[in-house]
Amino acid sequence: MQFAILGPVEARRPDGTPVAVGGPQLRGLLALLALDAGRFVGAERLIDGLHGEQPPEGAAEALQSQVSRLRRRLRDGGAPDGLVEFTPAGYRLAVDPQDVDVHRFERLTAQARETPDPAAKLALFTEALALWRGPALDGLADPPRAARLAELRLAATEDRVEAALALGHHERLVAGLRELAAEHPLRERLTAQLVRALHGSGRSAEALAVFAGIRARLADELGADPSPELAAAHLAVLQAAAPAPARWVPVPLTAFVGRAELDRLTAALDGARLVTLTGPGGAGKTRLAVEAAARAAGEVCFVELATTTDVPRAVLAALGLREQGVLAPGAAADPADRLAAGLADRPLLLVLDNCEHVVAEAARLTRRLLGECPGLRVLATSREALGLTGETLVPVGALPADAAERLFTDRAAAVAPGEAPAPGAVTRICAALDGLPLAIELAAARLRSLSADDVAARLGDRFALLSRGDRTAEPRHRTLRGVVEWSWDLLDPGEQLLAGRFAVFAGGARPAAVERVCGVPEAGLTGLVEKSFVEFTGGRYRMLETIRAFCAGQGDDRRAAHARYFLDFASALEPKLRGADQLTALAELTAEHAELQAALRWSATEDPATALRLIAALSWYWWLRGLRSEATPVADTVLAAVGPEPPPGLAEEYVLCVIQASATDVEIEPILRRLDGPLRYPYLFLLWAFSPRTKAKEGERLAALIGPDAWSRAFARIGDGLGAQYGGRIAEAEAHFSAALEAFRALGDRWGEASALEKLAEFADWRGDHARFRELMDEAVRLAGELGAVEDAADLLCRRADGVLRQGDAEAAKADYEAAAEQARAAGTPVTLARARGGLGEIARRAGDLTAARRWYASALSLAADPVTGGETRIRVHTGFGWTAAAEGRLAEATELHQEALATALEHTNLPGAAQAVEGLAGVLAAREEHERAAFLLGVAVGLRGAPVTGDADIDGVADLIRARLGAEAYRTAFERGREAPPEQAVREAGQRRFALGS
Repeated sequence: MQFAILGPVEARRPDGTPVAVGGPQLRGLLALLALDAGRFVGAERLIDGLHGEQPPEGAAEALQSQVSRLRRRLRDGGAPDGLVEFTPAGYRLAVDPQDVDVHRFERLTAQARETPDPAAKLALFTEALALWRGPALDGLADPPRAARLAELRLAATEDRVEAALALGHHERLVAGLRELAAEHPLRERLTAQLVRALHGSGRSAEALAVFAGIRARLADELGADPSPELAAAHLAVLQAAAPAPARWVPVPLTAFVGRAELDRLTAALDGARLVTLTGPGGAGKTRLAVEAAARAAGEVCFVELATTTDVPRAVLAALGLREQGVLAPGAAADPADRLAAGLADRPLLLVLDNCEHVVAEAARLTRRLLGECPGLRVLATSREALGLTGETLVPVGALPADAAERLFTDRAAAVAPGEAPAPGAVTRICAALDGLPLAIELAAARLRSLSADDVAARLGDRFALLSRGDRTAEPRHRTLRGVVEWSWDLLDPGEQLLAGRFAVFAGGARPAAVERVCGVPEAGLTGLVEKSFVEFTGGRYRMLETIRAFCAGQGDDRRAAHARYFLDFASALEPKLRGADQLTALAELTAEHAELQAALRWSATEDPATALRLIAALSWYWWLRGLRSEATPVADTVLAAVGPEPPPGLAEEYVLCVIQASATDVEIEPILRRLDGPLRYPYLFLLWAFSPRTKAKEGERLAALIGPDAWSRAFARIGDGLGAQYGGRIAEAEAHFSAALEAFRALGDRWGEASALEKLAEFADWRGDHARFRELMDEAVRLAGELGAVEDAADLLCRRADGVLRQGDAEAAKADYEAAAEQARAAGTPVTLARARGGLGEIARRAGDLTAARRWYASALSLAADPVTGGETRIRVHTGFGWTAAAEGRLAEATELHQEALATALEHTNLPGAAQAVEGLAGVLAAREEHERAAFLLGVAVGLRGAPVTGDADIDGVADLIRARLGAEAYRTAFERGREAPPEQAVREAGQRRFALGS
């Protein structure tokens, strides 16, 4: 635990949350113990500290009671037992003194006073003083100790000011020193520091006035003269003969859009003498430097180097040293010598803007001036670092999306007032332009004649579009092409060749990919990184899209090498998607998503065989990640290029391509007949099962080719389990799914585990084992989340909600359905969205809101039109509509709806779905008071499903009604007759009820 007494007394848990200590007496006791943390404090000292010189009677007994209460409070707050110890020597707070803020304060101030470096000293004093939250021991007795601590705080404040003055922070200290001097009007050190700060800020007259005021006060109140320190500060003002402070910083014509780099830059300038802003052209380095310089205290001189190659003379001219004649006659004529002499005693921030084309000259001059002028600080902007020891780099990259859009909107308002650009178009523009401020400003300027949507649509030829900028700007800042060409021309021929080759990467590259695709060692990229042509972050090299668009075509074509590399990459990871390395493989494929898509797009027309192999290697990745429609456009292109016959040896790859395509007339059965031996892509069977072109006999052929490896055997058990479940053989199905779960767990395959867990949870739900259901479903949802399988996770949420709703927890079910709907919308999965909306309809119906139920059902039905994937949802929705119609007395309509659900279930050989529809028909018969026939259908449903469903409010209500009307024995007889009926006969009899019920 942590303890704080530098302000209101507090005890805090390790996570920073406060512990309720109690009233003033308990806080006072804790403070006194914390002051001597780790040491024993006598009872008398504690009593004196709590009550002063005249403690009340019974103070000793009261202390014991207070200690007990304090222990209890701390223990309730999570502290270990024995935190407050007692021995005959007194009481002790058994903690490390560094867990108490006052002891940390004393350690930091002692460390600061021993540190010779002013910047480090300033940082340590700042950290120490930040521990204070108000007067120490606030509101508690013990004035002597409080006064001592206040004095320590004030002394540390003075020491911190001294360190800041040594670093030249005069202007920013003035206001605070005025307040402190007013609080302590006779404290001479504070006033001396105020005099020095005013003088250093160029306000010498004010400094002399402050000195005159304290000298008079000292004489009147104390009859004393100023101290030597105060007198020395006064003398320094009188003897100063320095030139008037220089402040030349360009004044921008537009507002500054805040960015995080400004805070980092300000902090860097506080602690370093050389700071360089690096980044690509158009990133806003100059504007950031201008903003930082305008906020800096003291002298500032801004030097523009873009149009010069003579750095020393440009700095001399900006400082005005030649014209002002500051140097003594006979001084050296060399510009660098003159600068060193002129700046030797001046605290100045020198801003060197646009150093990239004179980086060597700028570095030489900077090194000399910093070595000879102790008060000098340098802020440089360049596309590459100056490369000096002690240089602090502040990279300037793209604007974050929100800042980029604010910049565009701000600049757009200036050129097209009154017309707010379309937000969606603004987002697309800023993203396409990499968040580069100059490019965004050039794009906003086009709103004089184009809409934002037009600008977004034309960014495919961004260099032609953004060719009109400020006619007074330097040519390299006037157009987007000029920005990039300036950087391009600074590259040597080898760097230009590599940049042209690197442009083949759509989303950046790891070192291994660069070496193989570009045909050069990774080290060859060093120059491009240093010159801000390429970024290196997170282990990847990346080129901004604007720079990449310029470089494309500048080097030889590497797209074939790129496609071969990423085919090998995907093929090596494909087997790992089916085992313990699943998450790692998914993450690696996701990281290269842009490259894989680029390789697919190119190979689809230029090398269809490579495209087929890539589609096959990525099919299971797309399935696991919920990206199943991503390959459709490429697959269509590949099939058009390849024709109706697969290339030799690529039959499986061809079938997978057919599955991914939007539509095709290709006959698959002859191709499947050619497959011999185990499938190289065992999930082909699953993908084919979900394909709209699925044919039963073709599926049987594929199932027969599932191999003997552990994953394929586990996968086959999933298929066998589904077959048994849909056939109503629940015990057999559960055995298959249990075996599959065990096998997939041994393999570490999360998809397989989640698939088996979902089915086992469903059976537990039917049995009414709610705890087991929730345990299994929670694990399945967690595993899908780990995979990043948005579609599967949303579907599992719906299935969990189904069971939770059956248990009667409508609120939890609603939360799951709504979360599933949100995920399904984000993933663009209409079938899962339909399932979620159907579930919300179930909640509304069970709550008696039939109007809302019909609205949800109708919405769900419109989304579940797919004849293959939407069948299960249509069964559920038609059944829900049927129960709603029956509740409103429209029994003929209810019959038709349940019969529709039954027909859909039989079409898909889904006996559990058929059972659901038959139970709805039983509800209609019960409403018609045909109780024996209703009991028969309830038995039929159990026979079709293979097991009863426990806890379903609809079915339980119908069963209770029938049992009450028929009697238990007659109900049991009719029910058993239905359950034992052969499935074909049972379904036939249920289907024949249509006409009888509708009569």
